[in-house]
Amino acid sequence: MAILTVRHLTVYRYNMPVAFGDHRMMFRPREGYDQKLLDASLTIIPQPKEIRWLHDVFSNCVAVASFDTRAEELSFESNIRLEHTPWHLPDLQIEPEATVYPFSYSEEEMPDLLPFIARRYPDPNDEVERWVRRFLRTGRRNETGALLMTLTAAIQEGFTYVRRSEPGTYDPALTLRLRQGSCRDLALLMVEAVRALGLAARFASGYLYVPNRDGSAYVGGGSTHAWCQVYLPGAGWVEFDPTNGIVGNRDLIRVAVARDPRQAIPLSGSWYGRPEASLGMSVDVLVRRVDEAGTEGRVQGSL
Repeated sequence: MAILTVRHLTVYRYNMPVAFGDHRMMFRPREGYDQKLLDASLTIIPQPKEIRWLHDVFSNCVAVASFDTRAEELSFESNIRLEHTPWHLPDLQIEPEATVYPFSYSEEEMPDLLPFIARRYPDPNDEVERWVRRFLRTGRRNETGALLMTLTAAIQEGFTYVRRSEPGTYDPALTLRLRQGSCRDLALLMVEAVRALGLAARFASGYLYVPNRDGSAYVGGGSTHAWCQVYLPGAGWVEFDPTNGIVGNRDLIRVAVARDPRQAIPLSGSWYGRPEASLGMSVDVLVRRVDEAGTEGRVQGSL
């Protein structure tokens, strides 16, 4: 178990005062047996006239800020501290009937899993499906856990991570052709590849703790992170991070889950003014581990 802190700062800048529409924030981690929120604060400048909280359709915690003032700068600073318990491999604890692929989900679970099994992106030439089926061993047992771990490693080793600041996510077929992408592109490719195998998968967003142990080679730094979750009977929703080859929740701080990346955007909103007024935005994320003595060691976030 570790105590982690996350400082997430986003600043929008303009060359003249502009007005702001509602802004929707997903900064607060999802609580569970493996991560417990200890405290959280949210500072917004200029101060909004109202902040309201809600749980979306996936039970993600969402804050919505409304404004009645104009300004040349809009900043959001989230600070959280949480207790994080890593789950280690290799024990996936999958139900016996699901240890070998293919398998079927139970009648009780299938209605709830169907939206996460249905593919959501065009694949007119079956590129994604043909690619993922290359990992199936013809005429031999395909152990479910080993298959998903191999797929995770194949994306990490066979694709190049590139940091992209522009909004949006590449279609999985495009990521496959380019053999490169940001963490959200690689995560979505794995989500759609797993769905092509008939398994339930969803997009996860949050933060990555980058330890200073064992010459860690995690890529990225300074922003949010994205990965894939797969539903396995007996094990539940299991994390697979194809960007860094992580299986399980080790070093991953879960904030939001969704069917599609567009439903798990950390911060979104609108502003009103001349198009040339925008000077851009900056994002800085700092994830730290608080040691037993109460001091903190600086560690990076990731995109």
